[in-house]
Amino acid sequence: MIEVVDLTKRYGKVLAVDHLSFRADPGRVTGFLGPNGAGKTTTLRALVGLLHPTSGSATVLGRRYVDLDEPGQRVGAILEVNAFHPGRSGRNHLRTLARAGGIDERRVDEVLEEVDLTAAARRRVKGYSLGMKQRLALAGALLGHPEILVLDEPANGLDPQGIRWLRDLLRRLADQGRTVLVSSHVLAEMAQLADDVVIIAKGRSVAQSSIEAVLVGVGRGTRVRSPERDRLLAALGREGIETAPYEQDALIVKAEAPRVGELAAREGVVLHELVAESGTLEDVFLELTEGESSPS
Repeated sequence: MIEVVDLTKRYGKVLAVDHLSFRADPGRVTGFLGPNGAGKTTTLRALVGLLHPTSGSATVLGRRYVDLDEPGQRVGAILEVNAFHPGRSGRNHLRTLARAGGIDERRVDEVLEEVDLTAAARRRVKGYSLGMKQRLALAGALLGHPEILVLDEPANGLDPQGIRWLRDLLRRLADQGRTVLVSSHVLAEMAQLADDVVIIAKGRSVAQSSIEAVLVGVGRGTRVRSPERDRLLAALGREGIETAPYEQDALIVKAEAPRVGELAAREGVVLHELVAESGTLEDVFLELTEGESSPS
């Protein structure tokens, strides 16, 4: 489990994280979302002991990262993709990490195969594409069979096939009972991957819940289609319900589907379609963080 409680971090006069609290649970993928400058990377760095909070706490497995026994084996992290010696091969980079973390070097070949880099293992990292470097960073994070994964933009540089591969891998790891916290700007992908989301702006939480609850919370009404659209439109108008035209015989109605269906039944209006329209994760994100973005 990951738990952030009342976390605050100041850099001089700049308040990077402001009394932030959330948790990420085992067996679930938690998406950590926010505009540039919202405090995501600062929070992730606090979780893995790379900075000291001004106040509050950020713990993994109930303890500070620095207080864990063999933290490198219990927590896998990607916070900086280019943290490689360019002259080393991918395999030697992982061997160095394994030695430093007290991990059996036989694990190196296993993770190279897991991230599909076996064929490129002996090539120097300076010749890797950004997507290959992302895979190598993920291999390093997986070396110790960690219970916790903390990943900052792991899909950056991956092509569509690579993004699908990453989604399947992280889903599988969560299904094994691991806690997976992922920061990403690829909102459409996060909508498919995450079980829960935490959205922050200006260092503060603006939403946190299951992905289903977040999307339902910004529902866009109901799409209804009827051969008697004019009668339905008049009945909705008498109830003071807002509508907007949609295609030839359909409407978007600013009301929940059950209410629209009940009204149509009462009026004797035939319906051919009645569909609840929910917002997308992008809709939610933009609505909750409007005007909060800042330069990278």
